[in-house]
Amino acid sequence: MTARPLIAPSILSADFARLGEEIRAVAGPGETRADWVHVDVMDAHFVPNLTLGLPVVQSLRKATDLPLDCHLMIEDPDRWAIGYAEAGAYNVTVHVEAAKDPVKIAKDLRAAGAKAGLSVKPGTPLEDHLDTLKHYDTLLVMSVEPGFGGQSFIPEVLDKVRTARRLVDTGHLKVLVEIDGGINADTIEQAAEAGVDCFVAGSAVYGAEDPGKAVAALRDLAAHAQN
Repeated sequence: MTARPLIAPSILSADFARLGEEIRAVAGPGETRADWVHVDVMDAHFVPNLTLGLPVVQSLRKATDLPLDCHLMIEDPDRWAIGYAEAGAYNVTVHVEAAKDPVKIAKDLRAAGAKAGLSVKPGTPLEDHLDTLKHYDTLLVMSVEPGFGGQSFIPEVLDKVRTARRLVDTGHLKVLVEIDGGINADTIEQAAEAGVDCFVAGSAVYGAEDPGKAVAALRDLAAHAQN
């Protein structure tokens, strides 16, 4: 497990007209400071929604020193993922369901200076991709169907988290375990107990009156559950 739970607010739930300000709202001091900023990239092909792309990520990189966690819900990540690493993203996650050569993607991302993340949708078995995961730094378990914010948490995916946690703790994998979808004050503790290291939270942060305080409160809940 990481030394403390990592909180990655998702700007999918932020005000797109004020992205710089919205990120600054979670970049304050102490416990109110987010660990990563989660950036959902959607292409209206792999998922039905369309969000933002590389030019926005390049602008965000100049606007904050928080690590950017780019989640590519796109077709053909083999072609496009490297651009996000070159733009300065800290972690670039691709979907195993979309990648043609996920091992090569991981090598290319690392060579470009980013961490490599692999995501699995709720219905995708983890066991089929354990050898591939040995090349990755992050496992992103989707706890909703990718494509839209504000969905309800799917608790059944925590079995995948438990499997990954066990493999990490026994030295068979070296990934950080991240979860994305429906994470809020009601669900973060069960995710933490299952073994999640990093929690993506959208509306639970940006729907709050004070996003920074929401980050601190979520981290505190997760830390108590881990202990």
